[in-house]
Amino acid sequence: MNFDNETKISDFHGFTCHEFQLSGREARVAEPKTALPGRPWIWRTMFWDAFPSADIALLERGFHVGYVDPGDTYANAEALALYDALYDLLTTRYGFSKKPALEGLSRGGFCAYRWTYFNTDKVGCIYGDAPLCDINALSRHGEAWRNIMNAYGASDDAQMKTLEGNPIDSLPMLAAAHIPIIHVCGDEDTAAVNADNNDIVQARYPALGGEFTLIMKQGCPHHPHGLKDPTLVADFIVAHCAEGAALVAAMERAPKSGAVISIPAGEW
Repeated sequence: MNFDNETKISDFHGFTCHEFQLSGREARVAEPKTALPGRPWIWRTMFWDAFPSADIALLERGFHVGYVDPGDTYANAEALALYDALYDLLTTRYGFSKKPALEGLSRGGFCAYRWTYFNTDKVGCIYGDAPLCDINALSRHGEAWRNIMNAYGASDDAQMKTLEGNPIDSLPMLAAAHIPIIHVCGDEDTAAVNADNNDIVQARYPALGGEFTLIMKQGCPHHPHGLKDPTLVADFIVAHCAEGAALVAAMERAPKSGAVISIPAGEW
């Protein structure tokens, strides 16, 4: 596998990682030792190599990991075009699956949901880890809110309240497209507060007919993301994004829609 504008081949936790430029931004693809049929992949929307336990587990199972750095653009039009470029490159030129798993940590969760809203036919599932699910929940965070307003060229809060693709408002479209969602959250998160984010998705999505699974970490704040043992997340993603024998095996083990799994303090 060779990429145009490749700048470096590096090591990603024992796996080959291709680093290259895409539309002037840093991009990376980590490849498994042996790829599964159909080249399934997980797409990390932000924060490369931060709390990567699920990425590593999926590489071990034959998934690729894709990434392009959007910067602090909060999934605005510029970022969505960049994501489109990565998707088109990997699926068209390199034969990757046309329905990856989108992985979003923190505000990367907002990016995953917003790209999915505009591309419901191109997503196998969403894995949100302490995800930002309502952009307006940040309106009380001064500097972050100013950055968001600048990213969207918004002059007042009212413009952001009607933003197309805000995750909690996009759930009907995602449910209609049968996109499964899994969240991993901490019950003491004061950054992506559950009441403003996860809890809304958890209440609304199943009511819309969507598949939703929650893993709640007891006593956990916003960090650390991920899980020491990412098996449940990996099984969920393989069950919805792989094909053949790998999919069948994962379906038997994966947490089911509607499950709420509690991870005790000290075990996450």
